[in-house]
Amino acid sequence: MNRNFTPVFLYPLLRLAILNDSGILKYSAIICIVYMFKFVYSNNKKPQTMNLIELLNWRYATKKYNGQKVPQEKVDKILEAIRLTATSAGLQAFNVLVIENEELRKKITPIANNQPQIADCSHLLVFATWEKVTPEHLTEYMHLIASEREMPVESLDAFKANLTGAISRPHDAVYEWLSRQPYIALGTALIAAAEQQVDATPMEGFNAGALDELLGLKAKGLRSVALLPLGYRDAANDYMVNVKKVRKPKEQMFIEYK
Repeated sequence: MNRNFTPVFLYPLLRLAILNDSGILKYSAIICIVYMFKFVYSNNKKPQTMNLIELLNWRYATKKYNGQKVPQEKVDKILEAIRLTATSAGLQAFNVLVIENEELRKKITPIANNQPQIADCSHLLVFATWEKVTPEHLTEYMHLIASEREMPVESLDAFKANLTGAISRPHDAVYEWLSRQPYIALGTALIAAAEQQVDATPMEGFNAGALDELLGLKAKGLRSVALLPLGYRDAANDYMVNVKKVRKPKEQMFIEYK
């Protein structure tokens, strides 16, 4: 309700309170005015926003979604947070597939052990690591840095040589390093989704080989490692919605060296 409309509906009550000789009517009118002011001003207050810790307590691994679509501007903010996330050497050696298509999500559902979140969510994010990093990748990355920071690309030769050494290790060692990178982005996505008050469910329970084949990831040099449905919780039917979050006490979690 807009405060500008307050005087319009209060005029009759003000007139009744001021001009009426009856004590009961005058008193009743004053009480009505007080409650109306409380109603108007309470409805014009900005919604109280949650801080980071409150948001992390609010979020949970949603088990059932209500099918409601997440507005594109919220999805875009979550994706932008993923783009800005930290990665080793800033290389961003992964891609994120954003799947809104309902038919495709239905095909993915049996690949993901028939977990209902895949079909019922609004958007499904597939985090896929690069299979390998090539010299061409590094050259492209050096030129991007040079362009963004307006510096000569030759000044990055030492940095490039260091990364070249890292990717020259045995394939298994390089892939182990690469496959960890999407999880940093996954954590960022979970926090970003909570900040937008969008529910999310991190998942590893799926057949990665079958999903890679369905999405043609091998041809793109990618391998899927994690899924993240986004949407809105079905509060009436999700058994986890009101279950208390269980986490270790900080005394058991953190080992301090002072």
